[in-house]
Amino acid sequence: MSKTEWRLLQPGDWLTAALGATLVALLAWLAWNTDAATHVRIYQSGKLFAELDLMAHRTMQVPGPLGDTTVEIAQGRARIAADPSPRQYCVKAGWLTETGQTAICLPNRTSIELTGSRARAYDSLSY
Repeated sequence: MSKTEWRLLQPGDWLTAALGATLVALLAWLAWNTDAATHVRIYQSGKLFAELDLMAHRTMQVPGPLGDTTVEIAQGRARIAADPSPRQYCVKAGWLTETGQTAICLPNRTSIELTGSRARAYDSLSY
């Protein structure tokens, strides 16, 4: 038996593995590369309430069935600062900074979504 017969990987195998790793890295980069968020959309009861620039420092009150939800925008990020909902999940979401991030206050039917310059790659999300 010669040395070459018992090798597990041949030179072509190394090339295939390197090309595969390069392809995986490229696809991961494309999948996770998003554009910068530029606007925040505020929805009330499923309807667009306001769309604001993320660079403006602003606090807005959004009326809902349970009371007012406070949306704060500052330094390229947005958050729901206060909400009358009992569990406060949307407030606990904290500052949103990336395109596509959302905070939803279901009992008060209020939500915010960050958008960028590119259109969304999907129409809706479901769980």
